[in-house]
Amino acid sequence: MKQAIKIGLIGGVVEILLALIGMIEAFSQRYIIIDIISMGHTLIFLVALLMTSLSAKRTPHGNPLRAMINALTSGLIIGGFLAVLVVMGSLVNLRKVFINASPLLYQWLTFNQGIKAGIPLLLTGGALCGFLAGLLFLSSKLFRRVLIISLGSVVGAGVLQDLLRPTFALWGPLSVMNEWLFSANGLTLYGAIGLFVLIAALSYVWAKKGNVIRANLNGLSPSNQRVLRITTFLTLIMILLVLPQILGLFLSEVLTIVGLYVLLGLGLNIVVGFAGLLDLGYVAFFAIGAYSIAVLTSPELGFFNLSFWGALPFAIFIGVLSGFLLGIPVLKMRGDYLAIATLGFGEIIRILVLSDVLRPWLGGAQGIGKIPKAHIAGIEMATPQQIYYLILAGCLLVGFISWRLRDSRLGRAWMAVREDEDVAQAMGINLISTKLLAFATGAAFSALSGAIFASKLGSVYPHSFNVMISINIICLVIVGGMGSIPGVLVGAFALVGLPELLREFAEYRLLVYGAALVAMMLLRPEGLWPEPLQRRELHEGESSDAKPNH
Repeated sequence: MKQAIKIGLIGGVVEILLALIGMIEAFSQRYIIIDIISMGHTLIFLVALLMTSLSAKRTPHGNPLRAMINALTSGLIIGGFLAVLVVMGSLVNLRKVFINASPLLYQWLTFNQGIKAGIPLLLTGGALCGFLAGLLFLSSKLFRRVLIISLGSVVGAGVLQDLLRPTFALWGPLSVMNEWLFSANGLTLYGAIGLFVLIAALSYVWAKKGNVIRANLNGLSPSNQRVLRITTFLTLIMILLVLPQILGLFLSEVLTIVGLYVLLGLGLNIVVGFAGLLDLGYVAFFAIGAYSIAVLTSPELGFFNLSFWGALPFAIFIGVLSGFLLGIPVLKMRGDYLAIATLGFGEIIRILVLSDVLRPWLGGAQGIGKIPKAHIAGIEMATPQQIYYLILAGCLLVGFISWRLRDSRLGRAWMAVREDEDVAQAMGINLISTKLLAFATGAAFSALSGAIFASKLGSVYPHSFNVMISINIICLVIVGGMGSIPGVLVGAFALVGLPELLREFAEYRLLVYGAALVAMMLLRPEGLWPEPLQRRELHEGESSDAKPNH
């Protein structure tokens, strides 16, 4: 019971924090199901469900009755905290201290029912969340999995409605489904129920038949498996090629931003994921690539007059050279000391760009403008729908190189250094060349991304290359799965694409980053799409604990 009370208190504090920083009120402007449940209410229920599930899971000896009681206790405490906030807000003007404690917040918390009816609703809602968490804990693993996937799909469709609605509208037969599924702001009730039932049925069938399907695919002859892989790859390429024409201008712009971060993430994945070298100054190479293209192509400075393609090899070469120069002083450093040193390198580059000494060559705080666009077959890459193809080509090239490097002799040397430098050196691996090649390869990919970024914007400014860029890239690599190439793609969409789609909530991006990282460390420390080796390492203790002792 003490554990249940403690978890309930933590959950209540989290709910009040989300309310007083304005997240619940801001999220309540968008509905998941029109006129029934908003994103703000969904956020409240998800936090309550998570905490009450944790309370049930931590019940000693797995006692079913005790687990249900603990979950209900935690749920009531969480609902009680919100009820106390509403009562205090009605008696005291909390806006003198918390600017987001507005009357509209209390209306959302009480479901527009007023204080007298809203407080019982909050307590009942907390208890209901505890009851559902207890039922999930006591239910079978299959039922739990199907329910979570189905509810997650409904919430995800409601959150991504701005992306899904125009996509469905352009695909003929799907336009009918679009009208049935979506309203002007959120899912329709019938659409949400239908989507829930459809996803639940598909999840159930896959859970029952998935192993058989996988076994049949693995049982195919090598030639048939090769045909299947090629067909899947070509289908994916065709989808990627037509995607910007389907999604339109805004969503193509989102894809270009995600693509730039994918390029950066693949480069940092070499340094951090493959070689295990924590680099917090990675944004420096991004800036070097962008400024190299600007200096070599912009007529504003008047030094050179190269085209984008003529300047690109020089920008990548300068990035590689910078990677070597950074690697030489930090060869003997490890862990936190390496992170601090590389962070200093990133700040040095930013300060140098801003300095008055280099202003005639780098533009200083005013930056460099009039950077020409890239041209392909006489077509200027100017609009997001055109730049998308340039970034897509870069991502495919860098992804292919990363994939080939991962299983190469150099890639295995990087991974050996990541696991244990002393053992790797004892096995004959040259630490100096291995580390320098990791820094140089990552810097080349980052410089390529910076070059495309400069051409995309047509100008570069020092404030575009602050330390938060490095933090964001490290976050997406960790969330996706360190050392995983597909994980970089997933992490970029999760931490860059989703906030761009939900632009009205961009001020809470750092809070979402922090919460996502904490959740990842607790629930899925290996990442969303980890490498098989890392997954086995992180769950090795769990599998050994599950084995009976003889």
